[in-house]
Amino acid sequence: MDKDFGIESEYIDIWGKAHSPSEETRRRILEALKPQESAALLPAALVVREDAEFISMPVPPERSGVSVKFEIAWENGDIEHHWFWIPELQQTESGERRIPLPKPLRLGYHKLRIYWMTQPELDLAAETHFIVCPPRARSFEGRAAGVAISLYGLRSSRDWGCGDVTELNAAIEAFARAGAAFIALNPLHAIANRQPFNTSPYLPESSLFRNFIYIDVEKVPGYASDESMLREAAALRESEFVEYERVAALKLAALSPAFTRFEENGSSREFEAFVADQGSALRDFAVYCALYEQIHRRDPNVWLWTEWPPEYRDPRSAAVEQFAQDHCDRVRFFQFLQWQLDLQIGAAQAHALAKGMKIGLYHDFALATDKFGCDLWANRSFYVSGCRVGAPPDDFAPNGQDWGFPPPNREAHRADGYRLFAQAIRNSARHGGALRIDHVMRFFRLYWMPDGMSAAEGAYVRDYADNLLGVLALESVRNGFVVVGEDLGTVSGEVRYRLAEAGILGYRLLWFERNNDGTFRTPHEYSAQAAVSTTTHDLPTLAGFFAGRDIEARKSAGLIDDGDYARQWENRRRDIEYLNAALGANGFSGDPLGFVLSTPCKLAVVNQEDLTGETNQQNLPASTWQYPNWRHKMKVRVEELGGIEAELRRRIEEAGRT
Repeated sequence: MDKDFGIESEYIDIWGKAHSPSEETRRRILEALKPQESAALLPAALVVREDAEFISMPVPPERSGVSVKFEIAWENGDIEHHWFWIPELQQTESGERRIPLPKPLRLGYHKLRIYWMTQPELDLAAETHFIVCPPRARSFEGRAAGVAISLYGLRSSRDWGCGDVTELNAAIEAFARAGAAFIALNPLHAIANRQPFNTSPYLPESSLFRNFIYIDVEKVPGYASDESMLREAAALRESEFVEYERVAALKLAALSPAFTRFEENGSSREFEAFVADQGSALRDFAVYCALYEQIHRRDPNVWLWTEWPPEYRDPRSAAVEQFAQDHCDRVRFFQFLQWQLDLQIGAAQAHALAKGMKIGLYHDFALATDKFGCDLWANRSFYVSGCRVGAPPDDFAPNGQDWGFPPPNREAHRADGYRLFAQAIRNSARHGGALRIDHVMRFFRLYWMPDGMSAAEGAYVRDYADNLLGVLALESVRNGFVVVGEDLGTVSGEVRYRLAEAGILGYRLLWFERNNDGTFRTPHEYSAQAAVSTTTHDLPTLAGFFAGRDIEARKSAGLIDDGDYARQWENRRRDIEYLNAALGANGFSGDPLGFVLSTPCKLAVVNQEDLTGETNQQNLPASTWQYPNWRHKMKVRVEELGGIEAELRRRIEEAGRT
């Protein structure tokens, strides 16, 4: 980072006005960053592309005439040595020396050490994580279409109150026959499953692990049918909305005895291998789940780890370790849940590919993390205290947005060799052919607000974008998934260029693709290097847009007054007029879905709600208890999806997305 420590001196808002952070804002952010001068010759992690020719290193004057030993410990255990005499190395304009890199470089996570060749022994000059990445993420050839679903909202004649992997498999069957190349899912991250504040898949307890409510409990080894549980499942099946707390309690009640029987039968090597592969991160998560369960059972008023007895707030304390040993069976149970869910999702991806889907499952990686969840409890050093993340004022939120979670600690991630970041990406994309990155601008900069200051008083703080994009590309190529970056909002042309250069597809929404006068762009003006959709979970469905259902929902929830209500309806009538004009002028009169499918974008995402004519969006921004966020169930059951299969196939074929 430069002398500003990554704090940008100004930003341009959506109205073109420049804003500079106050001295107080800068001072508070610097206090949170705790920048320290470093005498190290190399950064804590050195991320290069596989075609890199050299690395640069400053050489102290007293060492300018010596030789250096260059040692790479490749991730497979091989050691490679090279020797150089400093005076023979090319010098940069800044006075650093260029140390040639061996060819070929090996993709992966390695260690690099540089020694001064002194007598009588070597003197370690620098040691760093050495990460070699491909220049671009995995590519996708051609044009394809897929269907976006909210997995929790899938309904069937056998579900346990929410959609699970079995409903997902049924959706795969139907949409594969229709020619869909993928199923786009909501983030499957673990959440607290508490209504109404802790049901958002975009505010997870853990970005590393997944929500066990998506397990089909009837397919878990050791499961035994229980009449009382089946009656509760039937009642939840008929509920209007997903009842997270009841579903979670029911599934835990069914899975606990199944796990006991599994252990009594001798466990399995596959389970032990999964636990070993996921390592300390999975153990921390399982211990957190067991601790939360035990402490909340003792005192139902305690919901947050920040309210736990002090000795349990530190994941590395002796008390936590003793608890983990005393409750090792329950810790293994929560590890078992992650293994079973992993097996079932893996089988769903294999099923999708076997049915002819080119991509299969398209996963989603959330930006945020719940500050009262496992991520913060187990990995506190990877977050900056004293600040929150949000967005500056704009048309959508005139007072700015306060998302309420802490920013990532860029220095901690770099010192860690991006291990935790890579594991989060890897686990989120696991058993899938595509990964959407929510708010991909995070890799470049985030808007920070010091605690006690408003969203209008923040500043943008930069991250090590080249490093993060490199690690993302490495995981993408190694694990075979395409990357889509959600680049909506105020995103500079430079950022979009760098994303494209890294092989990351952009994200385009019909509602946002406008000209300066508010009219809609034509299909051929859309970028080919993007995924396109009519809408998202935060915006109205197609039917909801024309009916103004989102405006009516905001009015009913008390989020807007009569004046705002009238203005929003006035704007909506104008937008409907603009959209209808664009549709008619481009040969898609009354057919916004056909309009979107016709764009040159590589991927087209068709929302399930738009196929079934639903008007309610999944999330109403700025609401919590006022609206049933993340709880809407599908209008039709998965057994009835065949009714829209032929029409979807016709649309996909007409758009040339086969």
